[in-house]
Amino acid sequence: MVTNLPNRARVVVIGGGIVGASVAYHLAHLGWTDVVLLEQGQLSCGTTWHAAGLVGQLRASESGTRLVQYSAALYQSLEAETGLGTGYKECGGVTVARTPERMVQLLRTAAAAEAFDLECEILTPAQALERVPILETGDLQGAIWLPRDGTANPTDVTQSLTKGARQLGVRIFERTRVIGMTMAGGIVTTVRTDQGDIETDIVVNCAGQWAKAIGAMAGVNVPLHSAEHFYVVTDQITGVDRMMPILRDPDGYTYMKEEVGGLVVGGFEPVAKPWVSPDRLPHPFEFQLLDEDWEHFEILMESALHRVPILQQTGIKKFYNGPESFTPDNQFILGRAPEVRNLFVGAGFNSVGIASAGGAGRALAQWIVGGEAPSDLVGVDIRRFAPFNGNNQWLRARVGEVLGLHYSVPWPNREFQTARPFRRSPVHHLVEAAGASFGSRMGWERPNFFAPKGQSPAIDYSWGKQNWIPWVDAEQRATRGAVAIFEQTSFGKLLVSGRDATDLLQWLCTADIDCSVGRAVYTGVLNERGTYEADVTVTRLAHNEYLWVTGSASINRDRDWISRHIGPEQQVSVTDVTGASAVFGVMGPRSRELLQSLSSADLSTDAFPFATSREIDLGMSTVRATRITYVGELGWELTVPAEFAVGVFELLTEAGREFGLANAGYYAINALRLEKGYRAFGTELNPDYGPVEAGLLFATKLSSDIDFLGRSAVESAKTAGVRRRLVSFILDDAGAMMWGGELLLRDGVGAGQVTSAAFGATIGSCVGLAYVWCPDGLVVTPDWINDGTWQVNIGGTIMGLRVQLSAPYDPKSERVRI
Repeated sequence: MVTNLPNRARVVVIGGGIVGASVAYHLAHLGWTDVVLLEQGQLSCGTTWHAAGLVGQLRASESGTRLVQYSAALYQSLEAETGLGTGYKECGGVTVARTPERMVQLLRTAAAAEAFDLECEILTPAQALERVPILETGDLQGAIWLPRDGTANPTDVTQSLTKGARQLGVRIFERTRVIGMTMAGGIVTTVRTDQGDIETDIVVNCAGQWAKAIGAMAGVNVPLHSAEHFYVVTDQITGVDRMMPILRDPDGYTYMKEEVGGLVVGGFEPVAKPWVSPDRLPHPFEFQLLDEDWEHFEILMESALHRVPILQQTGIKKFYNGPESFTPDNQFILGRAPEVRNLFVGAGFNSVGIASAGGAGRALAQWIVGGEAPSDLVGVDIRRFAPFNGNNQWLRARVGEVLGLHYSVPWPNREFQTARPFRRSPVHHLVEAAGASFGSRMGWERPNFFAPKGQSPAIDYSWGKQNWIPWVDAEQRATRGAVAIFEQTSFGKLLVSGRDATDLLQWLCTADIDCSVGRAVYTGVLNERGTYEADVTVTRLAHNEYLWVTGSASINRDRDWISRHIGPEQQVSVTDVTGASAVFGVMGPRSRELLQSLSSADLSTDAFPFATSREIDLGMSTVRATRITYVGELGWELTVPAEFAVGVFELLTEAGREFGLANAGYYAINALRLEKGYRAFGTELNPDYGPVEAGLLFATKLSSDIDFLGRSAVESAKTAGVRRRLVSFILDDAGAMMWGGELLLRDGVGAGQVTSAAFGATIGSCVGLAYVWCPDGLVVTPDWINDGTWQVNIGGTIMGLRVQLSAPYDPKSERVRI
């Protein structure tokens, strides 16, 4: 029985695994020492204790890589602070490739490492054998070597973190189970436990696979589901020494690391085994494993026996089957819950919890203390999910695929196959009948491209030009030369209204939104650091009413951002109206002719100039027509009440035959916007960059005296200059394909990374956007950009390209205003 549980604490952290320990430790180091950490069993007893402990530093994004780099440094320094070792050893890691496709991925990985300033070396099979002498290399294409990779003992790290937290005043209580929460005014006021209640200001949910159930106590959605996860520990093996590198064989779904002279052999099988529903997790469940399943493990074991033949003569000491939670998109969950103002979440780490815990714990602690995410954490932000993502049946259908994706080839446009179709627009059946190949975004089924009649709309994944390229080229040509219709219902749509709506949005938006009724304004939304939190269009519908249009994936994030900034005396309501209407983009030089043939409204340039938005008749329906574009051509976005969507789409399709109307999808939008140099949130725009870096000062009101959130930081950046700058580029070789993430070189030295790329049919080559930087850390200037010779590393092949600050297509935007 716990007898000294306090009745109040500033922060209550729920979960005594490595993530909860890291959050408590870092809160204390930031000066917040009135922290209580609660563990229902013993520290590290859930998932942490049976984790393999791999700390691979290179991740798909720079922000993810920085988190793990910090983790590695922390785990190496903790013993000096706390006197408790972490078992960390920097043994390096070797990842091998069996196929040419995998080798291209590794070459891309090596280029990304250079962009992130992380050591990485490309190896021949013979060089890989020198690093790992027990390796079978006969079928290998090559490998890479990451010397800074390491391993840690998860339980030791947790104990060291908690001791460091205790030393600074954090109180830790084991055998204390959270059984509920008391709410008042939209916040958690009390955490209820089986040992007593604790009043608190902030709750941090780090409960691992129990995080979904803990979140539900406060009405917070934490979408994760457990799966069975396997590895074995072998007897000692001659030739395996303590510093043997981590071996990853992703084509064989396996990894191996040294353990007491033997090997840990684990992996990520293509189709995993979901465990029990999150609302049926057993209790108590401490330091427990599930039943052995050698049949399911067979695919991993056979691969391991092939890659390391000595395993065929080696005994197995222990079979581990430990449940672990996974999220629907293979990214962990971090941040402040949108449903409750004072509840934060750090959970669902998808088998990278040990590697990420140090950095993620620090980032979440900084978020709690500072009130904002400290860096670009958009990819892991809990606000990327909606309530429907918490459906346990849907999660169970998805989780088996998610675990297997860890070691599948990460094709740049890979789509999830499971738990689909999910959300569908009113005209889904019509675009499906037209040959659409659907992708998924925020659950919406969206047409990526349209296959010609008689052709399969399936994607043949590859690193080169994929099968759909000619079809998307045709969609681009139709948009540039005639007219195309884009089904864009998945756009996020918020209605912001009330007495103080204008004042609130004027503060949040970089552009001046206090415009006339019926005008659309493109604007950024910044934080106090002057970096991007959103990139949207705001249309004034009435004196105190605005339509906020955002990307599909950003709707919950944006709604939360607006809502949290409503002052106590302000009267503003924010309503998600995404599903109430469909959106059809009618774009191209003949778009006016098509729409004018169906409407009595005057759509001429004088009567309906760019950025105008008003209701018009379209056939027998009334729709909102907004003259705006994301493809760089004359066009309108039509917002259509859902009940009229089918009729309007059929009307446009029928009437459009006379004008050469084509169906077009999101792949075409991406290529067209990159030819035009248009930015996108999540790639070019994120909380690491502001308007100066992104070249978007024109979308700010700096020329006025109107204040906005982040203004002072933007002014400082404008005065001082920036060390990264967004540029457009055109690839010299029209036959090559780029996807984003490639390394740019200036005069032979790494000096940039591609954020987005696509094949532009009008330009006739790959185009895109990239952030560039001076290797010596100096301010990036136009002269520095223009004076260099630029190249790009495409899967290990160096090619020339042209870099420029202006858009490759129609840089003066003359076509959008005709």
